[in-house]
Amino acid sequence: MTAEDARIRVLIVDDQELVRYGLRLVLEAEDDIDVVGEASDGAEAIDAAVTLSPDVVLMDVRMPGTDGIAATRDLATRLPRVRVLVLTTYDLDEVAFGALRAGAAGFLLKNTRPAELVGAIRTVARGDAVTSARLTSRLIEVALPRLAPRDDRAQRERLSSLTDRECDVFLLVGRGRTNAEIARDLHLSESTVKAHFGRILTKLDLPSRVQAVILAYELGVVGADD
Repeated sequence: MTAEDARIRVLIVDDQELVRYGLRLVLEAEDDIDVVGEASDGAEAIDAAVTLSPDVVLMDVRMPGTDGIAATRDLATRLPRVRVLVLTTYDLDEVAFGALRAGAAGFLLKNTRPAELVGAIRTVARGDAVTSARLTSRLIEVALPRLAPRDDRAQRERLSSLTDRECDVFLLVGRGRTNAEIARDLHLSESTVKAHFGRILTKLDLPSRVQAVILAYELGVVGADD
C-alpha cells in the first residue's frame, strides 16, 4: 500500500459554513487526512459522496432539507463502504439515535476536542466504531426500551447462521457488555471474543457494535428487563 493509498478521504457535511471551515482547518493539519469536499445538507452530501468516494463522512444531524438521518440511511444503502461519523451539538437524543440506527458508525459532540475528532475519524476509517461505554449505556437505558419489535425475516435467517458461541456473545453484546466483561463471563480470552464478534458483524451484515445492540432489541434477543 502506498502512502497515498493510506490517506483517509473525508467529506464534511454541515449547514454552517463557519463550522465546515473550522473542521477543514483541523483535518487538513493532519498528514494522513484529505478533505475531499464539503456539503451543506443531506442531499448535497449524497451527491458528493457518490462523486468523491470518501472513506468517512462527517455528518451534521440537524440540517434544513434532507437531514443527517435520511442522508445516513441513503448512504448506508448506496455506499455501504463509506463510514458516517455523526456530529451534533446535542447529546444522545432521538435525532442522534436515529442517525445511529440508520447506520452511522459513530457519534460525537461538536465540542469534542480536535485530537479526539481526528482519532475518531481514524477509528471509523479502519472499520471500527466510535461508541463509548457511556453511549451504549445511554442507548440501553433511554432509547432501546422504546423500540418496536421488527419482523425482519432476512435478519432472522442471518441470526440462525450464528454458532452457539456466537449467539452467546451476541446476547451479551445486546445487554451492553464490553468485550472484557464477555470474556470473563464466558471464560474466554478477550481476543477470542473480538474474533467471535467480528464474525457476528459479518454474518449479520452490521457496521458496528451500536447496530448489533439495536438489532438485538429489535429481534427480541434481549429486552428492557435484561
